Amino acid sequence: MIIYKTKEEIEIIRESAHILGRAHGEVAKMIKLGVKTIELDRRAEEFIRDNGGIPSFKGYNNTFPGSLCISVNEQVVHGFPSNYELKDGDIISVDCGVFYKGFHSDSAYTYAVGVVSEEVKNLLKVTKASLYKGLEQAISGNRIGDISHAIQSFVEENNFSIIRELVGHGLGKSLHESPEVPNFGRRGQGPKLKEGMVIAIEPMVNLGKKNVVQEPDGWTIRTSDRKPSAHFEHTIAINDGACDILTTFKYIEENYNL
Repeated sequence: MIIYKTKEEIEIIRESAHILGRAHGEVAKMIKLGVKTIELDRRAEEFIRDNGGIPSFKGYNNTFPGSLCISVNEQVVHGFPSNYELKDGDIISVDCGVFYKGFHSDSAYTYAVGVVSEEVKNLLKVTKASLYKGLEQAISGNRIGDISHAIQSFVEENNFSIIRELVGHGLGKSLHESPEVPNFGRRGQGPKLKEGMVIAIEPMVNLGKKNVVQEPDGWTIRTSDRKPSAHFEHTIAINDGACDILTTFKYIEENYNL
């Protein structure tokens, strides 16, 4: 069942998303060679709690250990923060959620560390651009499939692969709500987009094949061919016109540029 939000509830989600965006900005300041990913996690949690929020991911399903999902290179999503030190040529997806005044927000960004190949740099640029192609279709009266098709067609035109097993989602009082928002699909298919819907759109794009596997930790998803994967995500509200992007990359991009 899709849970529609009031204007007042959307404003609370916007407040949550503002804390989230600033937390991402704090992490972005720290992305450099030699930094342990657990240090990024500690800073994000500290900032979120200092600003009245709760990390949405920490303790999720009573098992997830971190405030951030940190996924490096061939890891797609749900990677654990650890003592791994960032190395030249790595890419790192940082996914974070904030619970504030009873509502969640969720966003992700993928960084290049040091010098990466032109092919990998293009993977990051295309994945981020595909998110905005999806956002262009997130208009009241369209359907979920219009978002999905826009992302898939743009990614495949650029010779990258879309993962099938992982999707975006609704969110609000719960971190994951209906509807699912796939990154592949057909125009005109799926639930109709209506004002009051709040969804997270999150393309996950592989340099190689679309296939993924789960690691023995029960959480981390990686590419089956161990080629790099990128991930970008915004939380949005559906309007009669263009969607309302509640999360922001502003604070990230004040501190980081590809």
